[in-house]
Amino acid sequence: MLYLVIGIIALGIFAAILGLLSHNKDGNTDVINNTVSSCQTCSGEDPRCEQECMMESAMRPVEYFDDEELDAFRNKPSGQYDDDDAEQFREVLYTMRPSEVKDWCRSLTLRGIELPDQIKDEVFLIMENDPVKGSVE
Repeated sequence: MLYLVIGIIALGIFAAILGLLSHNKDGNTDVINNTVSSCQTCSGEDPRCEQECMMESAMRPVEYFDDEELDAFRNKPSGQYDDDDAEQFREVLYTMRPSEVKDWCRSLTLRGIELPDQIKDEVFLIMENDPVKGSVE
């Protein structure tokens, strides 16, 4: 009986040590598999990675892209923009680097601003053809 209790305690200690070694203090490095989880490396194929990146992005403060004037469109449905409104979004879109577009979309979402339907295709094409990211994430 004593050997059984000692075995269970030893197994518990081994599992605790293994758990501590598998993640660093940030929780994003797997020491055992020697891999790094980063939202920059999410390809969209792993739903767990996408979910972790969503959670991470929700924790960060809202970033503005010199687009404070777009806050006037808060809570406006994407299908209700006229062409002049869409042009305001287009002006901001084409002043940023392609690698910033995904972060800009995140910023708009967190601010309660929907992209106008007129420019959604352009936004997706820019994100898809971004040479830094390589694909839509």
